[in-house]
Amino acid sequence: MTKDEELTRYMTLIEQYKEQMSSLETQSSYMQAAIADYNKAKMTIEQLSKTSKGEEILLPIGGSTYIKAATIDSSQVLFDIGAGIVTEKSLDDTIKNIDKRIEDLQKTLERLVEIMQNLQNEAADISQKAQNLISEGKK
Repeated sequence: MTKDEELTRYMTLIEQYKEQMSSLETQSSYMQAAIADYNKAKMTIEQLSKTSKGEEILLPIGGSTYIKAATIDSSQVLFDIGAGIVTEKSLDDTIKNIDKRIEDLQKTLERLVEIMQNLQNEAADISQKAQNLISEGKK
């Protein structure tokens, strides 16, 4: 392989790493948003557990927007268990399920960060090899 071919290969690899990093950063942002959403739901449920029947509450609906509502039964929550299936759960069970989802998302986020760090290290190594090849060509 000639130096030009090797340099082209290095540059292609670096570009691929950049694309992978961009994709992983997007996935990371989605994970962080999902974690924030679950934390918000958990806080809402915790506040809901402190209300009694008929009590007026401010219910967050997203985007820093709230509506006034009155509780009918604050002991049960409708919870999506997957595949569009919703079931009624107690507040404690719902919080446990939310905590599990947050934990799973955080583990996945940690793995993404680890993969991103590895890609950055590999890209730095390839970049250094490309620099060395360029330096050799100038001699």
